[in-house]
Amino acid sequence: MFNILRRCLTALAAILIMLPIGYVQAAPEFMPVEQVVRGMHGTAKTVVSGSQIEEFGVEVLGVMKQKGPSGDLILVRTYGDVIERTGGIAQGMSGSPVYINGKLVGAVAYGWGLTDHKIGMVTPIADMLKLWELNGGQAELQTPAAPLDDNAVSTPLMASGFGDQALKMLADKLKPYNLTPYAVSGSMADDNNGIVYNKTVEPGSTIGLQLVRGDISLGALGTVTYVEGDKLLAFGHPFLKKGKVNYFLTDAEVYTTISGLENSFKVGTSTETIGVINQDRGAGIAGTISKFPNIVPLRITVTDKNLGRTNELWAQVVQDEELAPTLSAVSVFNAIEKTTDRVGSGTARISFEISAAGIPGEVLARENMFYTQGNVGELAIAEVHEALALLSSNQFTPVSIMDVKVNVAIDSERRTATILEAKANTAAAKPGDKVDIAVIIKPFRGEPLTQYITYTVPKEQQPGTLMLTVRGGGMVSIAQLVGQRPSMEQDLSKLFMLKARPRSLEEAVQDLVSRDRNNDIVVETIEMSMPDAAAGSAGRNVKPVPGTFETAPSPALPETTAMQPSKNGPAGRAAGKNSKGDELKQKVYVTTDYIIDGDTQVMLNIIK
Repeated sequence: MFNILRRCLTALAAILIMLPIGYVQAAPEFMPVEQVVRGMHGTAKTVVSGSQIEEFGVEVLGVMKQKGPSGDLILVRTYGDVIERTGGIAQGMSGSPVYINGKLVGAVAYGWGLTDHKIGMVTPIADMLKLWELNGGQAELQTPAAPLDDNAVSTPLMASGFGDQALKMLADKLKPYNLTPYAVSGSMADDNNGIVYNKTVEPGSTIGLQLVRGDISLGALGTVTYVEGDKLLAFGHPFLKKGKVNYFLTDAEVYTTISGLENSFKVGTSTETIGVINQDRGAGIAGTISKFPNIVPLRITVTDKNLGRTNELWAQVVQDEELAPTLSAVSVFNAIEKTTDRVGSGTARISFEISAAGIPGEVLARENMFYTQGNVGELAIAEVHEALALLSSNQFTPVSIMDVKVNVAIDSERRTATILEAKANTAAAKPGDKVDIAVIIKPFRGEPLTQYITYTVPKEQQPGTLMLTVRGGGMVSIAQLVGQRPSMEQDLSKLFMLKARPRSLEEAVQDLVSRDRNNDIVVETIEMSMPDAAAGSAGRNVKPVPGTFETAPSPALPETTAMQPSKNGPAGRAAGKNSKGDELKQKVYVTTDYIIDGDTQVMLNIIK
């Protein structure tokens, strides 16, 4: 009998050795929130420095019915050496698993600022487990971030590689999402003080949720609540509560935990990518290890012409319709700040190419030139943001951005010029004739220069007076938009809205790509039905409302605008028809090395 029993045990042991470890190690039991009562004591796990998981005590004070974003919350008091060292529940402890009688109850998720930091709330594990069910269901569109309560405590983001101005811009742009970036020294990430970090992902270990990585890094730290196979749950509360998402899941290093009057928080940084965060809901975040997010790759080259310095930076930004355009634009601004090492006026020449599946030719390319007496870097990124926002959130079709290349040249010199006058080489012309127009411009604190543009009279042009407007590319002709002289009382902002909205993604992209550049001199026909006596004042041009990279209007701003000279030569380049079937409206350009301001008119007598 003994030999038979021994052989059976040996066979059973062999079977267990062959099974995957996930089946050998039993998952922890769960304690339903219905079984949690006041006075129970348990333990929680987290990391406060390095990678060592430590425990602290938890006492149940009660169950708060339907007080959480996903259901009940368990009110607890924390205690022990860890809590004394951290000053209470710290931001970054979110997700710390809580066990009572060896059973997993949930995750420490909430605390209060400016009160007793030892009091907190626990999200029940049952609500967190529901996040895994969503990953297996039907694909869900990404939802905008949920509006946040005015009293909600902001989520700290660890930011490394950002300059002071870029960090301020980042804080401003992320404020609506209740995210607050804190600078983390890059040297801290390079020097771990001899600590060997444990890369095992387990309940109580620290992970990172990252939005940008590369030469710069931006992300939040949290604690793992539960792991099953290649799936994990963390945080116990939402990050942005956007539902189905696409964030970097990373390993993380904790330098220390800082005790503060309002809130305590962990200081650390994300390290290598280990997976993807794919759910962001009220009960927490859920991720998958060894599967990776879709990204927007950025390659940025910035040259400071005064310092003779060129920097090349790269970054990866998560594919997110709301966040990607802003994070990418701030990344470019940061590259400008880091290269120029200054804030102030100047001229910026910027060109960029966005490779994306689903757009004509799969490339959106644009170049322009800008000047401002303010911070030139802020102005230079306007069209980069506009283009990325156009592709990411267009109403026609999903677009997958595959690559973004940005080149910027910064010069502290003011390279602007004003149009003084324009003269045609003839007063009369026939349909089809070419007319040379000399445009005299006055550079800022420089001597007048002459630029030549060749205008071809449309073959269908009827005899009579033809008025041409000569303007800078950053200016919009009201007469051209509305076909009549605007009265002084009219609301000009409404006139700009009369332009037809794009009817396809191809049309929207073409509108952006073919938009006049700020360093263009533009000659175009003014189509007006009014007496000749009024014609002399009808062609006045009005600058569009100043644009910022928060929106997508024309990017022309006060004292601003344009980009690298075209290779089309002094004769200019024809823009073709202004609208389908319109043979009479023609526009030609010449690209200069100056941002062009002002306008004037040229009159031609068209004869048979």
